[in-house]
Amino acid sequence: MFRDIGMPEVADDDPWPLPELEKSRAAGLLWVVPGEADGPVAFLMGTMVDGCLHVEQPSTDPGSARRGFGRLLLEYAAYRAATDGIPALTLTTFAHVPWNAPYYVRCGFRILDDAEVTPGLRAIRQREAAIGLDRWPRACMRRDIPGQGLSPGAGQPGQGLSPGAGAGLSRGAGRVLDG
Repeated sequence: MFRDIGMPEVADDDPWPLPELEKSRAAGLLWVVPGEADGPVAFLMGTMVDGCLHVEQPSTDPGSARRGFGRLLLEYAAYRAATDGIPALTLTTFAHVPWNAPYYVRCGFRILDDAEVTPGLRAIRQREAAIGLDRWPRACMRRDIPGQGLSPGAGQPGQGLSPGAGAGLSRGAGRVLDG
């Protein structure tokens, strides 16, 4: 997909190293949507950054794109954050790629202005710049979790999963296996 929009370097990027995936899995921050053939069709790898659940890497198999798996994983991450008393989800992404920042805005995230970017997010952006991702505009984003010590009016009402959802969560076309 990235190759189709003139970003072949991103398309050719190596997959996440297994030790990094294992680190997130061991921390309970790796969630997978299994496919029919027992292989994953999507995953979301999270880390904790400045007290927020940082969406480090969401990924959907191109053959399973546009079926709601990415949104399912984001909603599950929001549910887990709410359950654990975490105030927000954060991420860094390409600002102008349709399935990046514009998509995340539709999922309740907002682009942070420079004054809102935390030290941990700045460090992530510095690592991204060091590997050449700043060749294309990038953005830091945040999705506040309702009821987690937010200022009045913050957050996106009606988003997130109902209480009681958990491992093996079923919703729509998929289910999330919790690390």
